Formats: sequence, C-alpha cells, structure tokens
Amino acid sequence: MKGKIYVLGLGPGAKEARTEEFVRAIRESQVVITYRTYAELIRDLLQGKEVIVANMKEELLRAKLAILEALEGKTVSIVSSGDPQVFGMASPTLELACLSGADVEVRVIPGVTAALAAAARIGAPLSHDFAVVSLSDLLTPREEIVEKVRKAAEADFVIALYNPINPILTAQVLDEVSRYRKPSTPLGIVRGVYRDSEWSVVTTLGEWRKYQDQINMVTTLIVGNSKSYVCNGLIITPRGYDNKYELDRHAQEIRDHHGSSGSRCSQGIGPSVEG
Repeated sequence: MKGKIYVLGLGPGAKEARTEEFVRAIRESQVVITYRTYAELIRDLLQGKEVIVANMKEELLRAKLAILEALEGKTVSIVSSGDPQVFGMASPTLELACLSGADVEVRVIPGVTAALAAAARIGAPLSHDFAVVSLSDLLTPREEIVEKVRKAAEADFVIALYNPINPILTAQVLDEVSRYRKPSTPLGIVRGVYRDSEWSVVTTLGEWRKYQDQINMVTTLIVGNSKSYVCNGLIITPRGYDNKYELDRHAQEIRDHHGSSGSRCSQGIGPSVEG
C-alpha cells in the first residue's frame, strides 16, 4: 500500500481554531510527527497513535522520518502551528520528497496562520494588501530581512511580523518602517493568541517600545499602512469602500435612523485591547 503524508496546520493552538479537516487527518493517521509543544496542544487526538516528537531546528529530521514511515505504507501526519505553508513544514517535506524521489502522497492541509488569528483580536488591520515577514534569521540573513521589510513599507503594505526573537533586529526593522510611516501609525502586538497566555495591545509605531518586554517567540506584530486608523480601540485598514460605494452616506443614514452623535474613529490611537 502506498503511504500518505498529511502536512497539517494546527492553527494558533486552541481546539476551537482547528479545522475539521485537521481533525480527520489526525484520526486517519497511524503516526503523528510534531514539535513537542504542539504535541501537548493536540494530546486529546493522540490516543493510540505512534507519536514522534522533535525539537526546534529539526524540521528536516521530521520530514525525513515522515517520508520513511510513509514508505512503509503508513499514513503519517506532520503537524505545524498556524498554516504549514507559512514558515512551516510544507516546504521542507515537499522538497525532501521531491529530491529523494520517494513514492509517497503528500497532502497539505491549511490552518489559521498567526497573522490572521492575531489580526482578528485587534480589529481588521489586514483588510487591504499586506505582507508577512519572518524576523527569524536562522535561515535568512538579517540584511535580507530588513530589505524585504523596507520594500514592503515603501510600497505601503500592512506588515505582519512573525518570530520577533531578536529584540535588536525587531527594533531595526520597526525603525526601518518608521522611515515610511508616521509615528501615529497603528501597531498591534499579539502574544500567544488563542492560548492561555494570550495578551494583546493596540499601540503606535512611535510608542511600541513601551511594550517591548512583552514581545517573544509567540508574538505577532502588525503594522498598519498609511490609511490604517483606530476606532473603539481596534485597528481598521480601509478596503476602499469610501471611494466607490459611498461609505459616508451609509454611515450618515445609520446616524439619522438611530440618532447617533457621530464617529468615534480617529487617526490617532484609541484605547488598548488586552486579552
């Protein structure tokens, strides 16, 4: 029997954020290969499974073990957090299967990536074009990371930053963004989203250092573009409805109907959101 590998996206970690397809793939698998922390997050699904755990920086080992198990005719799940295509296990698994010529089926199952989960906690910052950049320099030189962020900032993308492990590099990157954005630009910091340790705040590009001690490996930073603003403590990046679909007219009709006093939105910073 030909073996099969599912490369799965766990999502941010909570049960309610798993997809049904993720759960079905795990239940179908005889072997589950993952990072130790993720194994704890899906412990309820692992009864009766052969579980292989590996450490950080052992992505190729995980992929190799999955291929070897699948070559024995087994169904194997490799579990990443978030989405396996976004800085996850999809690429190394597919690459290794290709280069080795292994006759196994590999299926990638999507999950909720950190940028989407974090953005949902702080409003709608990703409603227009955005870029996602990892600040981990384990595989990418720092100079290349800074250059990518610079170009994204220059092009006025909303920018989601993953893996802010190195505080010096994080500061360097945000300083680079500051060359193209006002200090009042909204910036969301979300740590441990959907986990027990979750914490988030809406601040600005000019004041993010107040919260730098809260930033770690499981933190996602989202920097708004030139049109992003804060309303009721949440970041909104306009999609452009005000230009084409008379957004203001619809808002006025709601105010007229309910006797509202008007907008509570501002281009400045609103109250923080904490969870």
